[in-house]
Amino acid sequence: VCGAEDRTRAEQLMKETSVLQAWNLIDFPLEPPEKQLANYPYVKLLLDAMKHSGCAVNKERHFSCEDCNGNVSGGFDASTSQIVLCQNNIRNQAHMSRVVTHELIHAFDHCRAHVHWFSNVRHLACSEVRAANLSGDCSLVNEIFRLRFGLKQHHQTCVRDRAILSILAVRNISKEVAEKAVDEVFESCFNDHEPFGRIPHNEKYARYAHRDFQNRDRYYSNI
Repeated sequence: VCGAEDRTRAEQLMKETSVLQAWNLIDFPLEPPEKQLANYPYVKLLLDAMKHSGCAVNKERHFSCEDCNGNVSGGFDASTSQIVLCQNNIRNQAHMSRVVTHELIHAFDHCRAHVHWFSNVRHLACSEVRAANLSGDCSLVNEIFRLRFGLKQHHQTCVRDRAILSILAVRNISKEVAEKAVDEVFESCFNDHEPFGRIPHNEKYARYAHRDFQNRDRYYSNI
């Protein structure tokens, strides 16, 4: 963690240039996306899957760090195929990891399917269900911090609630419309675990999923 002088310098740099450039110049407390991408099993799997699908990710091209309104932590801009990281709202390294993973799931969906993000709320709802389900956002640890745990089918409830909140954060629609869209697609999208092949409840399961993906890729390449 940098000292007070370095932190002040970091803040000034972020005002003058992108957070990615600031990260490259000083030892800022949060790891830059390029280092994050190399270390986090959720992200490693998603990057491999996107490359395998013909949508290789380049950190300079596909990441943008910006100040965002409200409490939004990140987003996927389908018009530019860019992941936006909200540098003013990302609190710590664990939060950064979840945001990058969540948005990469949207990017993966954009790569593999004809998603109509702006004209079909059910398409958006499906991707938000998948992102909440597979990113670790509804892990037991995160839910304990939210003081929400112990309910029957709690993971499903968390995924539904988080998906609805995500839709409302990016679309000017009523809560009832968002709930209806999520409920209509929930079963099929909750059970779509690609590219993980399972729900990665924690980093250990994400590492297993990454290993299985690599083995699956090698198997098909030899057919």
